[in-house]
Amino acid sequence: MTLYLGIDFGTSGARAIVIDNEAIIQSETQYSFETSASFPPPVDGGVGGGLSTIWQQALFSLIEQIPQELRLEIRSISINGTSSTVLLCDIAGNPIDEPILYNDARGVEVLDKVREIAPPNHTVISATSSLAKLLWWEEKIPPSPSCEGGDKRRFYFLHQADWLAFLLHGKLGISDYHNALKLGYDVQQLCYPEWLENLGISMQLPKVIAPGTPISEVTSEIANNLGLRRDCVVCAGTTDSIAAFLASGATSPGEASTSLGSTLVIKLLSSTRVDDARYGIYSHRLGDLWLVGGASNTGGAVLREFFTDTELENLSYEIDAEKESLLDYYPLLKAGDRFPINDPNLLPGLEPRPENQVEFLHGLLESIARIEARGYQLLQQLGATPLTRVYTAGGGAKNPTWTKIRGRHLKVSILEPTHREAAYGSALLAMRCRLTLSFHN
Repeated sequence: MTLYLGIDFGTSGARAIVIDNEAIIQSETQYSFETSASFPPPVDGGVGGGLSTIWQQALFSLIEQIPQELRLEIRSISINGTSSTVLLCDIAGNPIDEPILYNDARGVEVLDKVREIAPPNHTVISATSSLAKLLWWEEKIPPSPSCEGGDKRRFYFLHQADWLAFLLHGKLGISDYHNALKLGYDVQQLCYPEWLENLGISMQLPKVIAPGTPISEVTSEIANNLGLRRDCVVCAGTTDSIAAFLASGATSPGEASTSLGSTLVIKLLSSTRVDDARYGIYSHRLGDLWLVGGASNTGGAVLREFFTDTELENLSYEIDAEKESLLDYYPLLKAGDRFPINDPNLLPGLEPRPENQVEFLHGLLESIARIEARGYQLLQQLGATPLTRVYTAGGGAKNPTWTKIRGRHLKVSILEPTHREAAYGSALLAMRCRLTLSFHN
């Protein structure tokens, strides 16, 4: 039996799915970041007690939980991570600072500089873009004293998925063009643009290849420690939202995927490319088509701030989904959003708050649905293929009341995805990677 492993790193945990040649799931494992009792010591002398160490723990735990007989049949692995979650490493791959997460807007401090160097309305012109975080680090991180002349080029700038894959294959400084989009990589010409190369960035930028491209076999140490085949290949990964799109079953222009997880992410498959930083809109390359969309900080994390999972389920049944709530919120946990309003200073709108919990939840669900619909309308106004149907993934997809509310606003069919988990999309990418390798061999 030939098997393929997809791994998904989300905001609250990680999941792994193993599929066979028929794309049938053979194993599923998961790891919750919230259950990490304590921060373990540093990895190989790097910065410790933080996220990168928990990520490493999660990665190895996910693989070790897969039955041994299946691990020995895994031929390829692909990993997705949250878009614009980045970290700096030394030449041995050890993190030298805490990772900066996808929604961290500290890049607002260098946003004027980003505007000066990037073309108008470019994707990187955002306080949360990978490039903004890189430039912030350039100003804040001193050169390494171990480097000749204090050369920062001994520091590698990587995305979450890049570093996790490195832990398996050992080749430092390789990324995919889905993760590298918000760094400024030109996905049309498949190269770093001149304006970026001319910046003289002192840190080492990753080599960028197509998602699903074979990188290298796992190291012998990883093969021995995790019980993997020595010829198991690690492939270039993708972002979590694109992996979820691949899992959804959407294949034609006009079909879209909404991820209702901790945040709200929409992706519309379009024949035309749309990029506009004013609204946090960007396009990923997907074969001959474009995956156009954006990500908002609204979503399930806001709901869980006020309700338990049980309360969400029970209160939702009391909502009349056919009746529109007049409460008009902009639900955020803290100031700042990326899409469809790209404003790092946008304040949460959660007032007035009624005493009745059912009314309050109705207002939140209705308002998030309005933001989703506003996002899709904006994509089409800017030239994307008209929306025909929406596949929905994430925890929010399981709420039938919310689905009915969203249907009123979207005015198209809302379908269950073929598979809900982004890890499944990464497993499909791993399968394509292995098939490509077999074809070339």
